[in-house]
Amino acid sequence: MKKLFSMVLCAMMALTLAGCGGSGDDSSTYTYSSELDIKNLDSADAEDGCSFTALHAIIDGLMKPAKDGTTTYGIAKSSEVSEDGLTHTYKLRDAKWSNGDPVTANDFVYAWHRIFKNKGNYYYMFCDGIANIAGAQELSDKIDAEQDLTDDDLNSLGVKAVDDKTLEVTTTTRVSFFDELMSFPCFYPINEKFAEKQGDKYGKSADSILANGAFTMTNWEPGSVAEFEKNDKFYAAKDVKIDKLVMKLVQEPKVAAQSFEAGETDFAIINSDLVDKYKKDESFKNISEGFLFYIQPNLENSDLANLNVRKALSLAINRKDLCENVLKDGSQAASGFVPSGLSISPEGKDFRDEADTYTSYDKKAAQAALDEGLKELGKSEITIRVTYGTDESPMDVFATYLQNAFSSLKGLKIEMVATTKQDRIYNKQKNGDFDLSVTRWGPDYGDPTTYLTLALTNNNNNYGHWSNTEFDSIMEKVNNETDVNARWQLMIDAEKIMMDDLCYIPVFEKGTATLQNTKVKNLVIKAVGVPYTFEYVSK
Repeated sequence: MKKLFSMVLCAMMALTLAGCGGSGDDSSTYTYSSELDIKNLDSADAEDGCSFTALHAIIDGLMKPAKDGTTTYGIAKSSEVSEDGLTHTYKLRDAKWSNGDPVTANDFVYAWHRIFKNKGNYYYMFCDGIANIAGAQELSDKIDAEQDLTDDDLNSLGVKAVDDKTLEVTTTTRVSFFDELMSFPCFYPINEKFAEKQGDKYGKSADSILANGAFTMTNWEPGSVAEFEKNDKFYAAKDVKIDKLVMKLVQEPKVAAQSFEAGETDFAIINSDLVDKYKKDESFKNISEGFLFYIQPNLENSDLANLNVRKALSLAINRKDLCENVLKDGSQAASGFVPSGLSISPEGKDFRDEADTYTSYDKKAAQAALDEGLKELGKSEITIRVTYGTDESPMDVFATYLQNAFSSLKGLKIEMVATTKQDRIYNKQKNGDFDLSVTRWGPDYGDPTTYLTLALTNNNNNYGHWSNTEFDSIMEKVNNETDVNARWQLMIDAEKIMMDDLCYIPVFEKGTATLQNTKVKNLVIKAVGVPYTFEYVSK
């Protein structure tokens, strides 16, 4: 059991938190506090950062994050790509599941087929514009047309187990970031025999999931805690330094900070209300989790279909003030839809450094744009609903700021619709029951297309129903262009079309204020894909 420093002793011994944070004297246990809950450990359905973090703790894909944050081999021990770039052959290492079964190439084939069979949340990742796996787009089109998939359909997907230790994947075009994609959870393997026995219960409890990674899950109490132990069957078990991993779930930032001070956790996310209190402590760190926070207008709303109205909304937001004086967590104003730090050009430059700036704050211009929009609509006033999730920190703070900014415009009446993240996405957005949705997107891989594809006419996440044939055409060229410089310029052109038409209104790139035990080393934090990797942690 962890030996905990008391809060009183902590206060007596130090003026800073450096000696207070962490799991007491227990160097074998790492404790992580999360604002969020684990929703699902089924790679066909998991879609949120907390679930990805837990899933990654117990399962390795073909590839995985290395200690330095780059991509390295996971279950694969080597790989080859054909000269035309269309055939990827992965040789698997001798890895085992936690029940002793060997990890085989069929575990990947089964898992990938299962995503389409179950119509999982991430089947679009296999399709054209992203992984470009042969046959995936055809399967996706059938799913979207509400057609049932046959075994022959599934077998047409470009993934094949050549033998137990050889996986062959065929793509329709060269994908420069393919290996990085293979570290994303939707491409993880699943033990077929075990999953079929679990049925609908698979991934819903600690007992209904198998591990092949650094840890096994021993306990999961939704909304409270998840506990993991070092996996002695892990192929690199000798390199795992901690024996136990604890994830405290659904912890309010204030509670997480108190837990950190008491020595009960090694990592705590805090909110803007607490930044001033802790920002001078050695344990305080700003990190980037890669999320772009933005507004999604519903273009089926005739008022929002007016470009001048959308321009007014964007111009009314003082992004710099929001980030520096309200959020205070390291967030920075967004200048476009593709965030900074996501991807580097063939010439070594950040996308944002080469693309234009599409945001600014000008209240006078915002009012002029709204006046022009109202004139075009033949109205003196419009009412717009702002929908946001109260369980998505800092969505409530963000939404309140927007309410104040928009309400300052004459002729614009704002109604706030507070709900949960799940209801916002799967009910209100999915069914078109919103005007403006306050939302966010985290990059699944390090290429601008992880954001740009959201605006494609047929993208399932395009809830605002923006459609532009020129944009779709350019993105089709992006998908097929083999010249890396030409492809880069096409993506810059595609973003310009989006931003000139304000199909989305980017607001800020999210920073995260944290308290971290200074004795901890090698926690891997990435702004792309899986947020946290615990495999290399030592204390």
